[in-house]
Amino acid sequence: MTIRPCTAADLTAMAELFYQAVHTTCAAHYTPAQLDAWAPREEGTVRWADKLRRETFLAVEDGALLGFGALEGDYLDLLYVRPDCQGRGVGSVLCDFLERGCAGETVTVHASRAARAFFEHRGYRLVRAQTVERRGETLENFVMEKELI
Repeated sequence: MTIRPCTAADLTAMAELFYQAVHTTCAAHYTPAQLDAWAPREEGTVRWADKLRRETFLAVEDGALLGFGALEGDYLDLLYVRPDCQGRGVGSVLCDFLERGCAGETVTVHASRAARAFFEHRGYRLVRAQTVERRGETLENFVMEKELI
């Protein structure tokens, strides 16, 4: 597995991975309407073009996208792994890489219900639960942080 910066050529694959990860991994934690609001099929690559302005990195193997994540200062954003690759350490490798690039002594993440245990296992502590609005639907997630000493 290799970690590399994303490019505009990666946007279509990132959008598809995001859609599949949300609709598969999070299906037991959110309603279908919430999943559609979070990751609508028609969103395509438009949203992802903006993400290239952040430090976004891909995990690839044999030319296939396994996962991606982004870092903006001390905020870890967009950590998603292809559903059929979960449990293989892809998320951990990406998270390790992003944490090393963190600008501060603490890194913050907004973890979904599905991702909360992953981050707790990595030493993140719960700061608070919060409700966010996406396309008219409310979704619960968790503000979590980790000291990077």
